[in-house]
Amino acid sequence: MASSDSLTGPPLRSRPSSYDYFDIDDVLATQDKIPCKLEVQIFNLGFLNPSSENQHLAAGAKLDLSYWLAKELCSRRRRVVSVDLPKVYREGYREILRADANVVDLHKLGPYFYGIGTKLMHFDDEENAQIVKTLQEAFTKRFRKLMDSSQNAPHEDTSLLTSKLDHTEKQIFEAGRKGVRDFLLWEAGQMAKLTTSDTVINHRKRKRSALD
Repeated sequence: MASSDSLTGPPLRSRPSSYDYFDIDDVLATQDKIPCKLEVQIFNLGFLNPSSENQHLAAGAKLDLSYWLAKELCSRRRRVVSVDLPKVYREGYREILRADANVVDLHKLGPYFYGIGTKLMHFDDEENAQIVKTLQEAFTKRFRKLMDSSQNAPHEDTSLLTSKLDHTEKQIFEAGRKGVRDFLLWEAGQMAKLTTSDTVINHRKRKRSALD
């Protein structure tokens, strides 16, 4: 008779992943499209290629797939598609960033420019080392200006400035502004100001109503 262990099978183990399931920003970032080329024919999915009227997706067809899907279809275990670098990470754009990263509208290149750039390291591309180097240099160059701007505009309208920032930079910018605002409140003696809690206020109201 088979034992209970043989019937239930081996314990399930979570598969390592670069995704953060509970991070909505990570979910949104992995929706970005990645240019891919089919390595095998896929039947009955021709409608996914708007430039073709065939019923099937032929090997060699080019499609833009969300990063999360491209990652699953291009791995060491399966090679359904091959992945090309998005144009904003290719040499032409890297050269622009190296020239003067501060003037580049990163949000226009991609709202999750740094996030997707690092996730592209999953694919074994010969340009990975250059991409990482460019991302690091661009972030370092833009960081000083980013923090200077956040420190000097704690209460001003900064929508024009932040509209050109990648999501990571926006978070850093807002953290810097909040730090300045908190410091100004502390300096004015308002950070530790005691106020009556809502519970006490409501209790007093009920007590007065009972007396009336």
